[in-house]
Amino acid sequence: MSLVKKFATVASGTLASRILGFTREMLMAAALGTGPVADAFYAAFQFPNTFRRLFAEGAFNTAFVPLFAKEIEADGMEGAKRFSEEVFGVLFSVLIVLTIVMELAMPLLVRTIIAPGFTDEPAKYALTVSLATIMFPYLVCMSLASMMAGMLNSLRRYFAAAIAPVFLNVILIGVLYWAWRKGADGLAVGHWMAWGVMAAGVVQLVIVWVAARHAGISIGFRRPRLTPGVKRLLLLALPAAVTGGITQINQLVGTAIASTQNSAVASLALADRVYQLPLGVVGIAVAIVLLPELSRALKAGNMVEAANLQNRSVEFTLFLTLPAATALLVMAEPIVRLLYERGAFAANNSTPTVAAILSIFGLGLPAFVLIKAFTPGYFAREDTKTPMIFAAISVAVNVVTALTLFPSMGAPGIAVASAVAGWVNAAMLLVVLVRRGHWEREAALMRRIPRLVLASALMGAALWYAQGWLAEDLSSAARLVTKAVTLGLLSAGGAALYFLLAFAIGGADLGMIRRNVRRRSKAAVTEQQSQD
Repeated sequence: MSLVKKFATVASGTLASRILGFTREMLMAAALGTGPVADAFYAAFQFPNTFRRLFAEGAFNTAFVPLFAKEIEADGMEGAKRFSEEVFGVLFSVLIVLTIVMELAMPLLVRTIIAPGFTDEPAKYALTVSLATIMFPYLVCMSLASMMAGMLNSLRRYFAAAIAPVFLNVILIGVLYWAWRKGADGLAVGHWMAWGVMAAGVVQLVIVWVAARHAGISIGFRRPRLTPGVKRLLLLALPAAVTGGITQINQLVGTAIASTQNSAVASLALADRVYQLPLGVVGIAVAIVLLPELSRALKAGNMVEAANLQNRSVEFTLFLTLPAATALLVMAEPIVRLLYERGAFAANNSTPTVAAILSIFGLGLPAFVLIKAFTPGYFAREDTKTPMIFAAISVAVNVVTALTLFPSMGAPGIAVASAVAGWVNAAMLLVVLVRRGHWEREAALMRRIPRLVLASALMGAALWYAQGWLAEDLSSAARLVTKAVTLGLLSAGGAALYFLLAFAIGGADLGMIRRNVRRRSKAAVTEQQSQD
């Protein structure tokens, strides 16, 4: 399977999840707006979600995947199964203990870490504690599911792991629809949504568990022991978890700071949902596919293949994220108006704030995606310490910048801090890869990048002027259908202009892309034949 096809397989599941996520957020914005219940729900959900990225996706899609792939190469599927059972026993036991401790300490955690600003409002504080207590066991399900997903990705079976997150949004949309049918108040909606998150975690775990069994890996429970393989995993996983979850760490910091201002937490969460579409579809797909592919190339000693994989991944991410970032920067307000401006959200007059946050997130989007493309260059070489140091530096930059800007800018200041921290992190990752000789700079790629930037800038200018001509059709007074059609035509026209410009000025070359990504390694062909 070609690299692009693998990206597309993962991206298709992520795209479906993000589109349904938009639907969920639209319904939530209409039901709760950016009021106190929305603030409480988003703050409470941010906590288990952060731990999920730190101890699940971050650790197991970076540390676990190379070790699992090595076990397959060394001892076959039986060795990989034994290693997985050893890891599962330790992981499950740690998660149970962690969950019990967190549940008991939840009032203290909300007061000191999650949302310290809520303590001035007892009702909001109590609601946040209640919702976080309901949702935190979601971490257990998602951590185990991420382990199953890591195994599937190593076996080049990407679809089940990519499609499982869709069910979180499917279930929550169902909950919101049920709440609407029942005429539930905001408080009831918040609690029902929390239980929906918990149910979604169970469903996602079942999906990847069944897929793993179908792939030939049936995991049994072993008494937790620190075997050499588990020790090696833990040594790699701790820094990998911090590095893989850097965006979530910054979001958690931002949520804690934003909790001191009414509606700021919900505004950040709603803007985050929009920019997560290109970040998830492109960035996560590249990270998931690139790591096992790069690991195989390095273990085989194929440096030419490894360099090609890295360069093609950066080319692919910039080709798609630069225009997306430009569109978010230029069209943030009409996007927010279309997606959210109804019901309680419109009553709160939240559009200007959320649009400002979204524009700033757009500036940081290429950096967030490049981080996903650069970190496999370290993880595939089992170096998780260096990215962790860079992640810690970027967190420090984020905290200092957010604390400096929040008093004067409010929630948009937190978005600025996040974008600045993202670019600092991406720059450090690239510089050290180049200095170590782990990144072979390609002349063709260096020529294309400024041309892609130019094509994106020209597209942005065209969209800016087109918005002025169509201002009436994009305004709050316009009908929903009119706004949707107008924005859709603008987006389609902007995309067509960008692709035309990119290919015309040499920012992209279809023949070059085909030659570099439509290739199969001997191992890939063998495995594909065995699956057929």
